[in-house]
Amino acid sequence: MQNAAISNTPQTNATPATDAIVSIKGLSKTYASGFTALKHIDLDIRRGEIFALLGPNGAGKTTLINIVCGIVNPGEGSVAVAGHDIVRDFRATRAIIGLVPQELTTDAFETVWNTVSFSRGLFGKAPKPAHIEQVLKDLALWDKRNNKILTLSGGMKRRVMIAKALSHEPDVLFLDEPTAGVDVELRRDMWNMVRRLRERGVTIILTTHYIEEAEEMADRVGVINKGGLIVVEEKHALMRKLGKKQLILQLHKRMGGIPGSLASYDLELGADGTELIYTYDTQAERTGITALLRDLGAAGIGFKDLSTRQNSLEEIFVELIKSERE
Repeated sequence: MQNAAISNTPQTNATPATDAIVSIKGLSKTYASGFTALKHIDLDIRRGEIFALLGPNGAGKTTLINIVCGIVNPGEGSVAVAGHDIVRDFRATRAIIGLVPQELTTDAFETVWNTVSFSRGLFGKAPKPAHIEQVLKDLALWDKRNNKILTLSGGMKRRVMIAKALSHEPDVLFLDEPTAGVDVELRRDMWNMVRRLRERGVTIILTTHYIEEAEEMADRVGVINKGGLIVVEEKHALMRKLGKKQLILQLHKRMGGIPGSLASYDLELGADGTELIYTYDTQAERTGITALLRDLGAAGIGFKDLSTRQNSLEEIFVELIKSERE
């Protein structure tokens, strides 16, 4: 991977202000202890998109979410949600936002129905039993509606947290590690629900350690490390720009080593010498594949099949973090 593609300035796609439902400008946060959690974050999140925020533990993901949601006071900079400043128009912004936090915090002695209904009332919304019923059914909680929270499993409690976040029909939904430690069934149900919400125009911002989820679900990806945005890019464009691509040749005969005549291609042997792997830059003017195949023939190396493979988002993420540390 070419480190030249990575800089200290995040790569962002220009987004018209009218298209940004969350607009973050020059946001920094330093705690009283002196720890700087965020450094000059500039980020526009588009209305109706799924935006994945990736980064290692302690990178600043949760701090960023908590500031936008009004849980943590911002330092320098500004944040607006649907045109409302999060400080001056606190009530308006909170009514627009739903948050599913990492922690399971809810009234253990209350029923599921009452907990979710009460959450809606906290946002000043009139009772809407039909909406609460639909949310509970979407999350497979309808049969548990009269159960007290303390009787539920961890996975069911996580579903209740999601139901609370959706109770007031938010336009923006934050999911902070929503599937951490939950079962496969809940993970599947959640992502089906996320797809339905986006179809209705809800903007979804998620953090996750399950990077394959971001790769499957997200429209755009932001990578944050040590409080700063490293890159913000369309998912597929990011993979094209920074992802290595490999040509894998299945050989007719096992090779003990790579001939010196092919040294310039930086080839690798795999599968006990029965695979030849060539890594190339997808953005280069020439990939070198044609020349490689010609030189393989000249060297008397035959192959029975070939395939290509591109780096996953997880591999790109690891490389980005590695490059930032160097």
